[in-house]
Amino acid sequence: MDRPPRMQLGALTMVAARPRMLARFYSTLLGWPYIREEDPDPDQPPESGYALVCPPEGVAALALNFDYDANYRRPAWPSVDGEQISTQHLDVGVDDLDEAVEWAIECGATLADFQPAKSHRVMIDPEGHPFCLCL
Repeated sequence: MDRPPRMQLGALTMVAARPRMLARFYSTLLGWPYIREEDPDPDQPPESGYALVCPPEGVAALALNFDYDANYRRPAWPSVDGEQISTQHLDVGVDDLDEAVEWAIECGATLADFQPAKSHRVMIDPEGHPFCLCL
């Protein structure tokens, strides 16, 4: 094969201890529709399950899947030797950093103690995943 077949990214999956709660957080934060959720399997805790948040019609962006992981541990950010690390994060484009930080906090995020640059703000979602609000 000379070239790969056509491929397109469709979604990013985030694991969490409370995936449906986390999906509702991102749905509210981004103003995106909460598309669906699946109840926990019978042998799983009530906060487990699955959820899907998609961009509004006409917005070209990845969907966000939220999946339960029984062994999920909150990542340390910035990373700390020997602790769980975050292997990826979302960059969210904003027009006004101060307004976006205020909104994210109202939605349930926290402002990270360490801020590496003036052009963005590192926030921590309710499950501990860092994400950046970027100009």
